[in-house]
Amino acid sequence: MAEKNYYDILGVKKDATDAEIKKKYRKLVRQYHPDVSDDPDADNKIAEINNAYETIRDKDKRAEYDAMLNNPFAGQGGAGGFGGQSAGGGQGGFRWEDIKDQFGEGQAYGDGGFRFDDIFSAFGGGGARGQSQQGGFRSQNSQGQDQHAEITVDLSSVYSGDDYSIKLNVPVRQPNGSVDYENKTLKIKIPKGITDGKQIRLAGQGAAGIGGGKNGDLFLKVKIRHADNIRIEGADVYQTVNVAPWEAALGEKINVSTPAGTLGVTIPKNSKSGSNLRLRGKGIPAKQAGDLYLTLNIVNPDISSESATKAYEQLKEAFAETNISR
Repeated sequence: MAEKNYYDILGVKKDATDAEIKKKYRKLVRQYHPDVSDDPDADNKIAEINNAYETIRDKDKRAEYDAMLNNPFAGQGGAGGFGGQSAGGGQGGFRWEDIKDQFGEGQAYGDGGFRFDDIFSAFGGGGARGQSQQGGFRSQNSQGQDQHAEITVDLSSVYSGDDYSIKLNVPVRQPNGSVDYENKTLKIKIPKGITDGKQIRLAGQGAAGIGGGKNGDLFLKVKIRHADNIRIEGADVYQTVNVAPWEAALGEKINVSTPAGTLGVTIPKNSKSGSNLRLRGKGIPAKQAGDLYLTLNIVNPDISSESATKAYEQLKEAFAETNISR
């Protein structure tokens, strides 16, 4: 049986578009991810799939590979003749067996603050151009691939700008071209005022470079963790605050614990449930600070005593002529 080429490995035609190739690649990665696949050869298949993808997703590499396939005397048309990729995760990428250990071990992230659901570059790069003595291809001065992950931080850290530390098992290119993995502890500064979805760049902490090339970078997409009574829109923060009926009716001053600290707030007289109190500049302290909106939620106290019952009866009598639309 003829050896599979990269197109066969990915299950696409030779004239497949970039979008078709990427879609198929993502599907295969999900299928053979060692965390979900029962296939005993999942690691090798993942490495094979990644090696194929890293070649044909690149316009120049794909052109070279196609030329090699069309040359009947090249002897390197199969999946093993281009790029080279080890079963442990390939050239310069994170090894799958280490993915779950790379992040989340630092004290600040013991609850799984990192997500790798969508990291499809986690295996690192395939081979770059350059002819080897054996007729295959080898990489020369190739920069390592950038890596992407998601980091979850507390809203309080966004307000103050905290320092975090995380432990990673990172790939390091050795002089002989092999890749070893070293444990590193990185300190991360959460920029004060960073908003949801923004990225933090850690230079040189991505995949290892090849042939003296620089390491790629690690980009951490920020996801802000907050209480259930809070929602965030850009730099604006909305917080639901419970108030008593008399506080809303009489317009009293209350103290509210907010992400910006404990604030004294005067409730306007005759406030209705659902109304917002705007506190300018008390939202996320971004370059252009957001606002904090306190959404009032009127909560009726429980009637648990005779005196409380009488108080409600008196209230009923006092407002007997009030017409309430229903």
